[in-house]
Amino acid sequence: MLKRLGEIVPQIRTFGSVSPCLNSYFTVRVMLCPHIKKFCKTKVMQNNKGDISHRMAPDSNEPLKSRGLRFSTSGKNQRTEVEFIGRSPAFTSILDTIEAIAARKCSVIITGETGVGKEMVARQIHRASDRSHKVFVPVDCTTLTGQLFESQLFGHLRGSFTGAVDTTLGFFRAADGGTVFLDEISEIPLELQAKMLRVLQENAVTPLGSTKSCPIDIRVLCATNTNLSEMLKEGTFRADLYYRLNVVCLEVPPLRQRKEDILPLAEHFLTNQSIFYGEPLKVLSPTAKKLLFNYAWPGNIRELANAMERAYVLTTGQEIQPAVLPFELIIADSTAYPKHELPTLDEVKRKIITETLEFTQGRKIAAAEILGIERRCLNRLIDKLDIPLSQTKKKAGS
Repeated sequence: MLKRLGEIVPQIRTFGSVSPCLNSYFTVRVMLCPHIKKFCKTKVMQNNKGDISHRMAPDSNEPLKSRGLRFSTSGKNQRTEVEFIGRSPAFTSILDTIEAIAARKCSVIITGETGVGKEMVARQIHRASDRSHKVFVPVDCTTLTGQLFESQLFGHLRGSFTGAVDTTLGFFRAADGGTVFLDEISEIPLELQAKMLRVLQENAVTPLGSTKSCPIDIRVLCATNTNLSEMLKEGTFRADLYYRLNVVCLEVPPLRQRKEDILPLAEHFLTNQSIFYGEPLKVLSPTAKKLLFNYAWPGNIRELANAMERAYVLTTGQEIQPAVLPFELIIADSTAYPKHELPTLDEVKRKIITETLEFTQGRKIAAAEILGIERRCLNRLIDKLDIPLSQTKKKAGS
């Protein structure tokens, strides 16, 4: 099959030997998606719901105006469900922003805490754009350092450095016509940000070992959980690159600020687990729902997904109980009550000792006998709890 595909897509042989820079899954996905429909029979594509046809971007898009729990896009011959779920006002606002910017070519910086779903937002922008039939290429910027930075992003020629056994395209050229998602853009070293800026300004890349620039047509989406404005002040992020990328800033709020999305997302993750294991759907008990709703979710959607996977695999029946939820949720619920609703132990001790001293008119020996403790122990408690003896005598005298 690969031999036949090699005849259809000549670049496959060249791009298939990029193991030092790009993994094989990315290679097959980037290079074969535009051609796979021409090669495979229709019945093969319809047999397996997990095959590559279901991973491809649809040929056309539904408008974003349908505000259901699950946002969907439809192709000519199939309907593909997109895991973009929510019903909170914040989620609706995100959809409105995506609808406004999807058809544009401007770059976007997506901000938010770890685990809020920044890449999912980026994918949704791509799906709703006129580039949806082209590739979406996610790039983890935390791995881009030194020579590897240029090689992975811009490609290289054979023999351009030790280990360059073949020519590679790089992420930017492979995504030509599509979208590049630069995840954790703040992690790119300062000395390499200038090279990134030049590529974005000139819309062309020069592979390592080459003097010829290659024009590219890409849309750049970025994400970060760091305050780039603070990095500008500290001098760790270039101002010119920041203003080149920050045309639109889309902030994804944390899950604790959009609690209406917690239960729909939890139910969605449970549905995914039941499909994965081929088992009947398991549901959350009312108490479990309350725990999920009240929890702060510092890890956001990623933490919620992991919690639901744990709850699913540990539940033998059809209803998920609080006992199978992560311990952090139960502890957080027990500490969620208002402080001082019940007195603390020190407050109780202070009250009892004060009332006893008032009864004995400030005589410590008598108070110690009533309390059943030694006088030295009583003195230590009086000092520790800061009990004023003068007030106990006045109240007793009055």
